[in-house]
Amino acid sequence: MKKETIGAKEEVAAGTVSQLIDERIKELSDWRGEMLAWARTLIKQADPEVVEEWKWRGVPVWSHGGIICTGETYKHAVKMTFAKGASLEDPSGLFNASLEGNTRRAIDLHEGDRIDEAALKTLIRAAVDLNTSVRTSARRKPTE
Repeated sequence: MKKETIGAKEEVAAGTVSQLIDERIKELSDWRGEMLAWARTLIKQADPEVVEEWKWRGVPVWSHGGIICTGETYKHAVKMTFAKGASLEDPSGLFNASLEGNTRRAIDLHEGDRIDEAALKTLIRAAVDLNTSVRTSARRKPTE
């Protein structure tokens, strides 16, 4: 049975992680749950090979060759934080939070927001490409 990391060292069955995310969506029972479910669906559509994780005491995380983004929920926002967002081109201007850092970038989604789905999927695919190209190039470094 495939195992996935939950928290720092604890592992659970892969299906359990998806169940934990399902439960989080249900327990929110308002627009935040709907928004998190919408984001999750787009992530899976953009990258069918995405791995769902559950970290930091209950934050959904989507990875492929490294973290793509997290799905944090707050009282007034659902925050999609892209781990390497500062390295991604964002021609549609989706990033609207955590803009001052050198590494991460985030999209704060508020009740009633409508986001360009095609642009978000492009951003997700770019994050996957960045993660997988970094891992590939790290393996190919010549030894001296």
